[in-house]
Order: sequence, then C-alpha cells, then structure tokens
Amino acid sequence: MMRKFIYLLGFIVSVAEGAERLASLVKIDGPIGPVTYHQIRRAIQSATKERAEFLLIYLDTPGGLLSSTRKIVQEILEADVPVVGYVAPKGAQCASAGTFIGLACHILAMAPATNIGAAHPVSLFSKEDKTMETKAVNDTVAFIKSIASLRGRNASWAEKAVRESLSSTEKEALKQRVCDLVAKDIDDLLLQLNGRSIHLRGKERTINTDRIAIQESSVRLVERILGLLSEPNIAYLLLIIGFWGIIIELSHPGASLPGVVGIIALILGFFALQAISLNTAGVILIFLSLIFFITETFTPGFGTFLVAGIVSLLLGSLMLTRPEPGGAISRTLIVGSAAFTGVLLGNILWLVKSARRRQVTTGQEGLIGEKGRVVSTLNPEGMVFVHGEYWKARSFKGPIQEKQCIRVVSVEGMTLTVEPVDQEEKNEKQAEENTSS
Repeated sequence: MMRKFIYLLGFIVSVAEGAERLASLVKIDGPIGPVTYHQIRRAIQSATKERAEFLLIYLDTPGGLLSSTRKIVQEILEADVPVVGYVAPKGAQCASAGTFIGLACHILAMAPATNIGAAHPVSLFSKEDKTMETKAVNDTVAFIKSIASLRGRNASWAEKAVRESLSSTEKEALKQRVCDLVAKDIDDLLLQLNGRSIHLRGKERTINTDRIAIQESSVRLVERILGLLSEPNIAYLLLIIGFWGIIIELSHPGASLPGVVGIIALILGFFALQAISLNTAGVILIFLSLIFFITETFTPGFGTFLVAGIVSLLLGSLMLTRPEPGGAISRTLIVGSAAFTGVLLGNILWLVKSARRRQVTTGQEGLIGEKGRVVSTLNPEGMVFVHGEYWKARSFKGPIQEKQCIRVVSVEGMTLTVEPVDQEEKNEKQAEENTSS
C-alpha cells in the first residue's frame, strides 16, 4: 500500500514538473491614475491567487498622479509574487510617475529605443511659495531613493531624475544600474529572466520560464469606461454637461431629466478629474461661474451675471489643470464650450425672463384685463359673459346696462369687479390730455 502511494506521489510530481507554468501580464499604456491603481492591484491579486511565476507589467506612460503612484508602489512592494517591469514596445517611455513604478519592480527590463526618468514633480504651488515647493521635491526625492535602495538600484540617479528631471535611454539605464536588462522582445525577455534570482519577502526565489505561458489580465468593462472618462477632455465635457443640466433644471422646475443627467455627469466628471492635477483657483472660478448663472436665472437684469459667469468659466477652465503629462485640456474645447454655454444659457435665460414678464393668461388671474359684455344689468351686481364663461360681476362706477362692453378690473373669489369699456376709454383720453397739457 505504501509502495502504491509512493508511485502515485511520484506520478503527480512528474505531471506537475511537465505542466505549463503561468505568468500574468498587465499593460499600462497611458497616464497613471486611480484606474491604473485598481488594474495593477487586481493583477497582483490574480497572479498571487493563480500562483503565477511572475507578474509582467508593460510600461508605456508619460506619468500621472503621484498619489496613485504611491499606492501602486505599495502594492508592488507588498506583493507575494515577483513583479517584472518591462518598458516596451520600442519607442515607449517610462517617465515621471512611471519611473517610480519601474524602480519598484523586482526586475526592470527595457526594450531598445526606450527611455526612463524625468520624474520631477509638477509644481503644486506658485513661484513665490518656494518653501512649500522645496518640501514637496524633498519628499519625492526621499520616496524614490528609498525605492531604488530597496531594489539595489542607483539611488543617486533616482535623485537626479527628480531634482534635475534626468532621463536616460535603455543603454544608459543599464550602464547606470537603473534597469536590470535590455530585451528586444518578449521571447528575449523570457530567455534572460530564466534562472534569475530575486529577493521576495526576505526569501530568495529563482524565476523559471521553461514552458511558461503568459496570460494577459483582462480589462473589465468598468475599468474601460473609467479609463475613458479619465481622459482630461472627456472629464471636462462631463463637467460642462453637468452645469448645463443643473441650469436647465433650475430654470424649468419639474423637468427632472436635465437635473438627473446633470448630477450624474457632475459625479462622473469629478471622479474623472481625480486623474488630473487640478488648480484650486481654477476649480473655484468654475463653481463661481455656476453661481453667476444661477443668480442670473432668478434675478432680473441685463445679463451682467451671465457675462460674469462666462468670463469666470473661461478663466477657470484655462487655469483648471497644471502642465502635467497627459493632463492638459484642449484650449479649443475650453473656448468652444464657454462660447456654446454662453449662447445656450443666454437663450434659456431670455426665454425664462420673457415668460415671467408675460401677462398671466390662465386661471382667475388671467381674467384681469379681459373684455366681455353684460348679460344682465349691473346695479351694482349682475351677470357678465367673459372669456367664454358666465360670471357674477359687480360695478363700483354706477349701473352698466345689458349688452354693454366691460373690462375686468379684479377678481374676488367667484365675483368679478368690472368697469365699462367706454369709461376706460374716457380715462385714457383724459390721461393723454393731461400729459399733453
């Protein structure tokens, strides 16, 4: 019995040794933001669960948010599976925030004609606030040096990448101990990875790429949608659409649909703007423009608040983003949106104000000023025919005979107060004579 068990165990081991190994792959080919963090985090969890030989991160990024980058670096440093960074394809870049991710990987490889570096943080402060900017740079330098030192890479180069925006080609990076190898393609990369040892959570681990299969981590529909929304121009359009929806809902209460669409667009827009380095002054000016538009809707005027809102929207939009890779909003889109918003809201506000100035034509209030005829003599009360209906009426200006034309002066309950039309004409003529004299 024991001999059979030993034979079975030997068979299982032999099958396992001949089985195909698995490596996970995730591609990062755009600005780094919250969506990127969730992609890499899910890829690491999946690779760990499937006991992958390693996780391969394709890197081709101009940079992105440092806050999201810190979270990604934390996930890589705490991973239970080896993480291999590969700057590819040829001509790709691993700039700014991407440099931190590349240096955090257990092994960093680069394809020919690629580059890495230029990690100086975009200034978050005005030129006058040098102290705060220095603090931010020093903090970033400490962050990247700690990563480089942990992985046994060139910490001096890493510091220069932040302070001096130093950038290196793949050959320079290999020579300066920034990357570990240069591979022309995946096959070359797997060949060079085979047998390479790394330190994973205090233990040495050797990577085996014999008979290995690479499985790319699928991008979920939600991630695709959020990735699309994170595009700066799309995020800005969502913000403007949200403004339009709110203004239309406030100017036409009860419409519901514009308000719902506006709120949803604003929520999506604010989520998407997380991937962009925002300027506080720009955000304040944009919200100030919304306040101006709403004020113009509810107060009579000559378009002063509308003009102020357009100017505030235009300036706020131009100041909204800082000059960060992948984070710029098209100037043409900004000017076009501001102009269209002005025309659209101008017409809406004009219609709203025109409706408010228009005389009421429905209900009892709509009867004031209407003309009719007397059905039964008013002395002082009787019946009149006004607006296709018979009404009880009274006259305070003497008796009014049957069939005589009258005009409604006021409405009290179900009784109209009227005056003869000829009396009204006399009053108008007398007013004209007094004016001319």
